[in-house]
Amino acid sequence: MHKIFASSFASIYPLYVAKVERKGRSASDVDTVVRWLTGYDEQGLAAAISSGVDLQTFLEEAPLPNPRASLITGVVCGVRVEEIEDPLMQKLRYMDKLVDEVARGKKLESILR
Repeated sequence: MHKIFASSFASIYPLYVAKVERKGRSASDVDTVVRWLTGYDEQGLAAAISSGVDLQTFLEEAPLPNPRASLITGVVCGVRVEEIEDPLMQKLRYMDKLVDEVARGKKLESILR
């Protein structure tokens, strides 16, 4: 298992927020795409952040993973997300890709396929 999965979601989340805020977007945009991908509601997402749950648990215990996540395509960290074989790593890269799209200014309607 990759060591990134031992990191807490709470340590990754502010990095996502900072990335999109530098581009004029908001934390609520990050929340929207993460909730779309994972099925967490507002309270569940807040609980995951405050509890310090690790990234692996956050992704594996997502209440309702979006079945349309497989429509996410593109490159993150030099790797095509649709070609990643490890399901857990693919979920993480899907999340990274959605946040990248928010930061690039794409409209939420098109990001949320």
